This record gives sequence, structure tokens and C-alpha cells, in this order.
Amino acid sequence: MIYLDNAATSCQKPEEVIKAVTEAMLSLGSSGRGAHEASLDASRLIFDTRRLIAELFHAGDPSCVAFTANSTVSLNIAIQGLFQPGDHVITTMMEHNSVLRPLYLMEEQGVKLTILPADQKGRIRYEDIEDEVGQNTKAVVCTHASNLTGNINDLEAIGRICKKNGLLLVADVSQTAGVFDIDMERMGIHVLCFTGHKGLLGPQGTGGICVRQGVSIRPLMVGGSGVKSYLKTQPEEMPEVLEAGTLNGHGIAGLHAALLYLEKTGIETIRKKELFLMRRFYEGVKDIPGVQVYGDFSENALLYRAPVVALNIGNYDSGEVADELASVYGIYTRAGAHCAPLMHRALGTVEQGAVRFSMSHYNKKEEIDEAIGAVRELSL
Repeated sequence: MIYLDNAATSCQKPEEVIKAVTEAMLSLGSSGRGAHEASLDASRLIFDTRRLIAELFHAGDPSCVAFTANSTVSLNIAIQGLFQPGDHVITTMMEHNSVLRPLYLMEEQGVKLTILPADQKGRIRYEDIEDEVGQNTKAVVCTHASNLTGNINDLEAIGRICKKNGLLLVADVSQTAGVFDIDMERMGIHVLCFTGHKGLLGPQGTGGICVRQGVSIRPLMVGGSGVKSYLKTQPEEMPEVLEAGTLNGHGIAGLHAALLYLEKTGIETIRKKELFLMRRFYEGVKDIPGVQVYGDFSENALLYRAPVVALNIGNYDSGEVADELASVYGIYTRAGAHCAPLMHRALGTVEQGAVRFSMSHYNKKEEIDEAIGAVRELSL
């Protein structure tokens, strides 16, 4: 198997992650639900994972980190908990449905929504943000990197625009967490939504939301919190306000081990390896007759983009190409719409979809060369 579908989920996990989950399932109790050692061990582990996340994203105090099941849950919490009828929100055509669908839901409830256009390479213009700011504009909600093209948004530049206009910045870092440096303070991010199972190399079912101090989010769900049980309402303090119910302690144990692995290995080392593999693949396929590559691969963009290459071969359906890659060559990719409908509209690939190759630092250059050879053979 040559696994090149890491933008969907990282398949190869560090051994430390597997071991941590196994050990947690043998011994871990429920955090905040008891004073015995098994419960206290869970609380200590979860707190230390908050600390590692807060340090990774420069988020401030660990209490600003609330755990969720994935980015989708985090984004729903943020979008449904921040906005109300009459508010105006700006987003982009680059977004995943995890951003778009909650925003469409809020639009039905009276929130005004502006979606910034993208060009044929999937890029937005930051000056368009300021052009759309009005009296009731409350926030910009956007991705750090497109899961389809790999194009990266300059969150620091967007953050400056938000600061100038008194707006909140809600960032979806699903495709960049664990691979790129993300600094909430420097970038001006007020709410950061992340998932644990992609670049962070943790288990599926883990993720979270980091909320800057002073930002208040209405809880999406209410229920058990382990504290203030006699209140009729959810506790107002972070992180309990956004963490109704028992946490996924076993998964968080794996995420904790993954964060330590990233700390030990160095995300810069990981990023350099993944970008090297991405560039090797791009250079190998870009000039093959009949192959169309999507996204911005200009000289500057090649230095700073997510390790993703999306392409099509002639007029072949992307699903047929991905099936052939898997069944004949043992190369696993992702085809279709990638939950990014507006980006496909910008690229002109709504009907055909696209075949996405996404790299991990676990991949070898020999695997990339095999993938290049497979694309070349399929294009004949």
C-alpha cells in the first residue's frame, strides 16, 4: 500500500500513539468524575494535553482549549455559538463544508453571509475582505489551507484586517495543524478549530477549539460537566462551557502522545519532508500530456503550501482514476468533491471532481516516484 490520502486522515501513526491508547483503555478513568486515582490520572493527562495544545498554537492559558470530536464539531460550536440574526459574516470559496454548512444554517436563521470569490487557481484576494466589511460585520471565518488545492491563506494578513475593523477571526486549521507554525497571538486568531487525526497524527475522534480570552461562545450542547452540578445551566467557564459530557479520554491519550512525538521530531522537520515530497510529485506530473494540476504552484507558493496535489487526467472521471490507482497500483488517493463544492466551482471541476494526492512525512520518495509513474501510464 502507498497511502497518499493524508489530507483525509493520517493512516500511519507513531508507535507511541498506539501504545498510549492501549494503555489508556486498560487503566484510565473518567476525568472530573471522581477523586480516585484512575479519574485523577485521566484529569492530569487531559490537562497536560491542553497545555501542549496551548503551547503549540500559542493560545495562552490551557483552560482556553476545549476538546471535541473533530474540526466539524469545533466549527459548529464556534459558528452557531458566536453569531445571531443581524450579524454579518465573511467567508471564502476555499472552505470545506464543515465551515459552509454551519454558515448556511445560520444564514437561514438571519445571519447575513458573504462568500469571497476565488480565481481559477483557487486563490482569494485579501483586499476583498475590507471591501465587504459593513456596520454589522462581526467576523471572518476561513481556512488556513484548502484541502483540495493546498493553497494557504496568510492568516496574519487577514488577522490585521480583522483587527483594523474590529472583527473576530475564526480559523479552520484542519490541514495545517502539526505541519505549519500557527500562532494565535501573532496571527490575530480569536477562535481556532483543529482536528487531531490529520497532521497532528492523533486518533480519529479527537479535536478541539481554542478560544482567546474575552471571547464568549454559547455552548452547542449542555449536560454533565463534573462541576457545579446543581446549576440549571452549563458552567460559564472554559473549558467546561464547551465540554458537555464525558471526554474521549482514550483518544486524548493518543493525541497527547502524538503531540509529544511532534515536539520531539519537530514540525519544521516534518514540513520540510512533506513539502519535498509534494514538490517531487508536482514536478513529475505537471508536464505529462493530458494531466491538469489545480492550485497555485508558482515559485513562491511552492515554498509555502499544504502538501497536496490535485489533478485530473484528460476527461476521465476522477473516481475512475482513483479506483485504477488503488486496484492496479496499490496507491490510495481521494477523488470526487472533497467536501469543497465552491472550490470545485472556482476550478471548473464540479462534474469531473479531482484526484487528490496528499503526502505524509512517513512517505518515501520511492513511493512518490511510483505514483508519478502510475499517473504517466494512466495518461497514455
